[in-house]
Amino acid sequence: CKILRCNSEYVAATLHLRGPGRGAAFCTALRSYSLCTRRTARTCRGDLAFHSAVHGIEDLMIQNNCSKEGPTAPPRPRPPAPNPQGFESLDICDYEQSFLYKHGRPPGFQHCAAFGDPHIRTFHDDFHTCRVEGSWPLLDNEYLFVQATSSPVAKGSNATVTSKLTIIFKNMKECIDQKVYQAELDNVPAAFQDGSVNGGARPGGSSLVIWERSPGRHVEIRADYIGTTIAVRQAGRQLSFSIRAAEEVARAFTEEQDLQLCVGGCPHSQRMSRSPRGRGRVPAETARALCRELLPVEDVYFQSCVFDVVTSGDTNFTMAAHGALEDARLFLPNAEKLHIFQ
Repeated sequence: CKILRCNSEYVAATLHLRGPGRGAAFCTALRSYSLCTRRTARTCRGDLAFHSAVHGIEDLMIQNNCSKEGPTAPPRPRPPAPNPQGFESLDICDYEQSFLYKHGRPPGFQHCAAFGDPHIRTFHDDFHTCRVEGSWPLLDNEYLFVQATSSPVAKGSNATVTSKLTIIFKNMKECIDQKVYQAELDNVPAAFQDGSVNGGARPGGSSLVIWERSPGRHVEIRADYIGTTIAVRQAGRQLSFSIRAAEEVARAFTEEQDLQLCVGGCPHSQRMSRSPRGRGRVPAETARALCRELLPVEDVYFQSCVFDVVTSGDTNFTMAAHGALEDARLFLPNAEKLHIFQ
């Protein structure tokens, strides 16, 4: 069975394809990969790596809107191995390519988000509304530390919003220096705290980069060395956080790192009902009409939007929920789980 040859040819063909403009070349490489697996089907029928590759190709074709019909690229020669570890050592700062080479399939991913009041969508698709005032860790693992600082949404209110986000990309010897990103209300920079926009001078420094999607309002941080993408947004008087993390990265924590809102959600004592009670700052029916304009599906994003607008009186919270839904649409590995109904 020559499935590992197909895997390594695909890795070599896509190694230098990065960024939003990679589309056509990436689809060509996927079609070539698919053709290679078909040629090995007879001898690889009983090989688990072969079946993982076939399913992985199908998923990637769908995610990247690739047509099954079209040009295929001739296989590139595999780079020479400079040491016994071979190709892995050349590719160590590109997590997805390295994982594919080692396991014969693309990695799995998980999604977490914190937005609005704040509402937490965990890696396990649980959904909580929290009153977590002060600083709380969203993530605390071997690779990342993310802390959200919350304050009351309005004077006298139990509800809180995220007013500050601190993200630490921990030192990874082969790839990046430790980098700290910090956003506050009205200050969503397109750079790390030291003024840099990448992972530093190490060989894999370009595997961590910041992209400004909307000046002062929306940045995206791509950490290719750990297969992770983070979005930070400001809508009205609140910050939101969304992440697409490789499963292996999301699970890389010890028993002592047990408080992570992205993993376990809000502690029970900090959870709130999303049913607006009593007299709000905006009538519930008005809030529903405003939220329905951007969120026609009445799922938890819609419910969260209504809750936030009623509680705060700030109609910008419709944009917070809409932004979180758009991030989920991009980051969720399984599109069928986009909407949660409770």
